[in-house]
Amino acid sequence: MTPRGTAGQPSSAGRRSSASRPSSARRRPDAVRLVAVLGGLAVAVVVEGWFGLLGALPAAVLLDVLLRRIEPPAVRKRRQREAADLPLAADLLAAAMRAGAPVDRSVLAVAEALDGPLAGRLARVGRTLQLGGGQAEAWSALDGVPGAERLTAAALRSANSGAALAGALTRLADDLRADRATAAEASARRAGVLIVLPLGLCFLPAFILAGLVPVIVAVLGDVL
Repeated sequence: MTPRGTAGQPSSAGRRSSASRPSSARRRPDAVRLVAVLGGLAVAVVVEGWFGLLGALPAAVLLDVLLRRIEPPAVRKRRQREAADLPLAADLLAAAMRAGAPVDRSVLAVAEALDGPLAGRLARVGRTLQLGGGQAEAWSALDGVPGAERLTAAALRSANSGAALAGALTRLADDLRADRATAAEASARRAGVLIVLPLGLCFLPAFILAGLVPVIVAVLGDVL
């Protein structure tokens, strides 16, 4: 497996990722700040007098903090895509290393083979390794990817002890797929429980009319 990117020429996956990341990163804080300021102005307008003016700034700050804690849909979708691609990436890395490719070239080859946000992260890992960066520095590009901390730990352990990395990556891929299956099953069970709640609310008026109202009317009739 031979990557098309070289140490001096970033791969296409890395270029796509680095080109789209700064603009989205800038838009998000600007939008949050704008909404927070508008919320503060709304408080100042709705609440008249000094109370509105005094409450505008705390309201804007609180709204800014709350909005920044909300994960944007694009970020959540990217994180889910990275987690979904991670088992395949681990399998491909293991296959490349078993074929005799060094770690840096294997990582770059997998980055070229994949399509998505994880490819950009792997491209940064491979380029850092090719340029002589430290193992911890290189693999830190995967920080934030669900499950990637185990891949990073296996890579660092292999670099420090000389242990075979391919076998660890294969086992990791199997474990990640098992974890995803377990999470999907738990999500399906939770969805079944949540579906029951609206149904219960739908039947609640009928229960009140058919069960409680006649009893109340009968009791009131006896009393009156």
